Amino acid sequence: MLSFLILDDDRPATDRSLRQTYLVGPDSVPVAGEVHFEDGLIHCVKTTAEAAGVATQVDLDEPTIRELADIADADDPELVLRPLGSLILRTCLLPERNRPYLLSLELARHQLMLLLNKLEEWQLFDLPPTDPIMRLFEGARSSFTESLVAQRFESDESTHGFGVRSHRLALRALWLAVEAGERLALRDASVRFRDRHSGAMYDAAVEAASGAPTQGPRSTAPVINHARAGVVLPTPPAIGCVASPASFGEPAQQAARRACEFITVPMRWIDLEPSEGEYAYTPTDRWIEWAVRVGRVPVVAGPVIDFGPEAVPEWLYIWENDYETLRELVYEHMKAVVTRYRRTIARWTVASGLHVNANFKLSFEQMMDLTRICVLVVRKLHPTAKVQVEITQPWGEYYTHDRRSLPPMLYAEMLAQAGIHVDAVSLRLPMGTPTPGAGTRDLLTLSALLDQYATLERPLSVSAVAVPSAVPTTPPDQPELSPGWWRSPWNEQTQADWTSAALAIALAKPYVESVCWAGLMDARGALTPPSTGLITTTGAPRPVLERLVELRSAMVAGSAPARLTNESVLQPAGAHAET
Repeated sequence: MLSFLILDDDRPATDRSLRQTYLVGPDSVPVAGEVHFEDGLIHCVKTTAEAAGVATQVDLDEPTIRELADIADADDPELVLRPLGSLILRTCLLPERNRPYLLSLELARHQLMLLLNKLEEWQLFDLPPTDPIMRLFEGARSSFTESLVAQRFESDESTHGFGVRSHRLALRALWLAVEAGERLALRDASVRFRDRHSGAMYDAAVEAASGAPTQGPRSTAPVINHARAGVVLPTPPAIGCVASPASFGEPAQQAARRACEFITVPMRWIDLEPSEGEYAYTPTDRWIEWAVRVGRVPVVAGPVIDFGPEAVPEWLYIWENDYETLRELVYEHMKAVVTRYRRTIARWTVASGLHVNANFKLSFEQMMDLTRICVLVVRKLHPTAKVQVEITQPWGEYYTHDRRSLPPMLYAEMLAQAGIHVDAVSLRLPMGTPTPGAGTRDLLTLSALLDQYATLERPLSVSAVAVPSAVPTTPPDQPELSPGWWRSPWNEQTQADWTSAALAIALAKPYVESVCWAGLMDARGALTPPSTGLITTTGAPRPVLERLVELRSAMVAGSAPARLTNESVLQPAGAHAET
């Protein structure tokens, strides 16, 4: 049995809605199984005997801070707790046992382990003891140790031998570890931002690989990074935005000019071919024509094939159980779209989310076959274009309840093993919206996810990244999709601060070649998640637009943004002024 005790004050919780909760196995691959809450315990029913952990949404907010007032450390101002958000956190892998684990303790154990691993991997162990990160780390480790010791003196059978002091110390350890981890992620990005954008990181990788200093013209090929996972790219990354056909207009065009080095033009099947055999290209043509003639920026097209319910035309469902016909329709649709736009497109996102298997049910062989067809059509009709495949829900929560799906990392690995060559892998990373796979996570976990996909030794692009500018509404019948929040409930200032931090972390990674915001403008019926546009429906710019402009300027200057180095993005909303 694998179960976790949740304490509410000093007693087992009597009511708990399991938000964003799922099982995790080795290599962070989700495990098929079920979780449910009963009598203060999260019970985990696995389909395997392997050790596993659980991920769940945890509130690190003001009410919880008040519960920890009796163990607060007033001696060090760095250790004062402040709201961190409602975040998805996870435990280490644990063996089954009859006695439950204390959830807060196991969450703290994993966060400390992740922090230690990244200190070593990022070669930041030489930080002095007086550094705020190390003070937070030592505070977390001390509280964790005290929590373990406190268990020896607490033997309340009603709480399975765990006491309130042990729980509160563990929760404090978790809190400090999350704070330290976010600062560590920003520190690593700040240290590496300049070398990434000046080209020094690439030159060092070439020298390490060849044993000789770089001479002559710089190569244009990625180089394996021997110091860290992944590849090092020779050119700096680019910032772009999704230009939905529904948002075409002067305000959106002005925003694109200011913030974007490229635009992504969606090509949903439902938009391009709403009726079988009848194509409607005009809305898509407008953005592509603007990009080529006016904006003079590259265009990324796609995803072209996406079987999500919001992207599939009604007429296609007739063939969902006839794979041979579906395969032929995919081929013909890809051929028609690529033929029309091959003179104007720089990069194709050929397929998205096939591994999730959420709408059309495909076998493993069919997933691979359709991916291969999509790639080969572009290779044949547009051989000079770059090709990428998009991974949706990259943490893979969906796999715990759908055994016919594929874990996202396994799908990406199988592409190479199946001989399907793509130029890059794209990660779709919206957060803070009540949709599957979009729960809010801390910055260290986000940075670690990118490092995990870097092991594919392919360039990565980050697509459709966004957080909302207002608290979204969770469907009443789906409380498990509660999206959480970061630092403070979502508002325009929090959205801007998260963007400065998260995008800077991605842009400092040597293997990330582009980052694309989810939408230029809020619009009813558009692809942009609600309240995530760079501008409102009236055309008014949000603070997040200026943050993208700042990041572009910092990339040109080759220095980390000031908000990154002084950590002002981690201050409570309203505690710092806009600059």
